[in-house]
Amino acid sequence: MDQQEIIPHLFRTEYRKIVSVLCRHFGFDQMEIAEDIASETFATAAQTWGIKGLPPNPAAWLYNVAKNKAKNHLHRNSLFGSKVSPAIQNTTPQFYEIEIDLSPQNINDSQLQMMFAICHPAIPPEAQIGLSLRILCGLGIEEIADAFLSNKETINKRLFRAKEKLRELKIKIEMPGEAEIDARLAPVLTTIYLLFNEGYYSISQNKTLRKDLCLEAMRLCTMLVENRQTNKPRVNALLSLMCFHASRFNARVNKNGEHVLYNDQDTSLWDTDLISKGAYFLNCAANGIESKYHLEATIAYWQTQKTDTKEKWQIVLSLYDQLLQIEYSPIAALNRIYALSKVNGKKEVIIEAEKLNLAGNQFYYALLGELYIDIDNNEAKLKFQKALELAKTDTDKQILQKKIDRL
Repeated sequence: MDQQEIIPHLFRTEYRKIVSVLCRHFGFDQMEIAEDIASETFATAAQTWGIKGLPPNPAAWLYNVAKNKAKNHLHRNSLFGSKVSPAIQNTTPQFYEIEIDLSPQNINDSQLQMMFAICHPAIPPEAQIGLSLRILCGLGIEEIADAFLSNKETINKRLFRAKEKLRELKIKIEMPGEAEIDARLAPVLTTIYLLFNEGYYSISQNKTLRKDLCLEAMRLCTMLVENRQTNKPRVNALLSLMCFHASRFNARVNKNGEHVLYNDQDTSLWDTDLISKGAYFLNCAANGIESKYHLEATIAYWQTQKTDTKEKWQIVLSLYDQLLQIEYSPIAALNRIYALSKVNGKKEVIIEAEKLNLAGNQFYYALLGELYIDIDNNEAKLKFQKALELAKTDTDKQILQKKIDRL
């Protein structure tokens, strides 16, 4: 990997680690300083490595420079403080001598603590995801704007308001106590779940970014599983769900970059290692109270089974019934209709499908189109055309247009 490739790669993997450790050290009051130091570290790397070439251990070099920049900042602050307010002169040197610890253990601890701080219930969900993408995943503002189909100005404002809220509430960057950790885990898991979905179901045109978001969500969830305090059944269930979905990454898009529907996927492209990992984490989740993550992971497990029997779809239908009782969502309702059609046949399901009346939802009309095929092809065509009008991505439009052309 040459210098042009290594710096963007290291920015993706190391920026988030440096920022998390520095934020933990400085606190949310000086979050921008932590981000500036991390950014300056990479700017120094680009300049120095361009002249002297790559160091033997680039990551260690970055950590050392980040430590020195942080210490220089603290030293400047101590000099300023001693002149402006002599009363704090006696305490300043102690502050300055604190070691910036970029050991693997402290990096991991800092990222976990930052995750719980960012996912504080007082922060709106979209801002939680945005801050997680920025601080815990190392994504740039443009990339976050791309993920949300927004613009840099909107994202900057959203993140600014979230940071102000963290400062206003004096949120500490630390793990909650044992008694509080279970309650605080809920928004953390929701953020990771939404982050994965943002990648998996994204309408962004950036295909690389979509996959990266999913992998980042899986990395964050793995950190929770590997921590004794947060290794809970529902955490394992969420990681299991993501493993099952990620196992079909390579089959979801063909060589032309077009989206491939589930029934048309080449199952030989499914990642059997990820399917095995999904089964392992689902088994680890078995001892806990059944959550929506348990149900969705079990459904995802059955989607990785290549059989297409009525018995399989009866199980999936039952799981969707339970899921909708726990938490209703239009996507789950549509997926339940699809499973029901596999059990009872399309003709009997059309009436129940139309009762959903999800006007404005392209997937609703696309499903109706599928149900009407060979029953009333003119009606099927009308439904697909309505879905086409509502489609937001070129990929979805191509798929729907092909179905209309066939009819």
